[in-house]
Amino acid sequence: MKDCIEEREEYILDIQNGKKITVRDLQMEVLSIMDEIHRVCEKNDIKYGLLGGSALGIVNYKGFIPWDDDIDICVERKDWNRFIDALNKDLNEDFYFQCFENDKLFNTINGPTMKVRKKNTYIKEANTLLKNRCKSGNGVFVDVIIYDNICENKFIDELNRTVIKIVMPFIVLLDNLHINPIHLKKFVVWFSNRYSRKYENSKLMSQPISVPWEKFLHEPVFLKKDILPFKKYEFEGRQFYSYNNLEKILKEWFGPNCLKKWNEKEKKWEETLPISKRKPKHTAEINLKGDGPYQKDR
Repeated sequence: MKDCIEEREEYILDIQNGKKITVRDLQMEVLSIMDEIHRVCEKNDIKYGLLGGSALGIVNYKGFIPWDDDIDICVERKDWNRFIDALNKDLNEDFYFQCFENDKLFNTINGPTMKVRKKNTYIKEANTLLKNRCKSGNGVFVDVIIYDNICENKFIDELNRTVIKIVMPFIVLLDNLHINPIHLKKFVVWFSNRYSRKYENSKLMSQPISVPWEKFLHEPVFLKKDILPFKKYEFEGRQFYSYNNLEKILKEWFGPNCLKKWNEKEKKWEETLPISKRKPKHTAEINLKGDGPYQKDR
């Protein structure tokens, strides 16, 4: 693993009572949630994997990408119910979680299959298609996404995703009218489970078909042998799990130039992402010391 630790640039999310709230402040809160998820998973022999930008941070920074304002992890479909049971049994009282299985107001096509949140914090996400309707709160979170078996026939896979795409506009419309489309949500959960079970012997894995736009956004489908078994890597001085063939998957997802490059002249590793794109993208409002939106002084 490359030694890419370096001094972090300060990315400001908000200024409250004259004090800056930085991405690093948020990262430390998110990290406390991840520590708790890891503890519960280790206790119950459940494997997870950091994915996406969180996985890229493992290679490039041995932790968070400096401007990344969240953590995403995946859990295999076969472990999903055990994961929920483990959280119900062992999750510390400072945290709570939201998923369709424990709250029917949770949106089944909203990207993550679950959010594990921290009490006494608040975050409003930017650019979300569907708002969080769960009454339990809007705390700082870690996104949890099921990783599913995917049909090796691209036509059949797309056909199944099309079923969800047809249902999705009705869920979005009803949800934004504050009508809980419970039966449509149940259908999405049932259909996704059925699809995954049918192709359990497939060589491919990806996010579930209940997130139909992922294919549209060109997230690749991966070889199962590159994802599993999850392996431990250094992340912020801890040992968290991620993909089996980490660098291969990152290059497939983000492109061949996503990893830091060595500048021989200056004797240092350099970030390849353009400076204009190095900014947090998930946070619209934040309060790390309370359960509601921060009220600015009048």
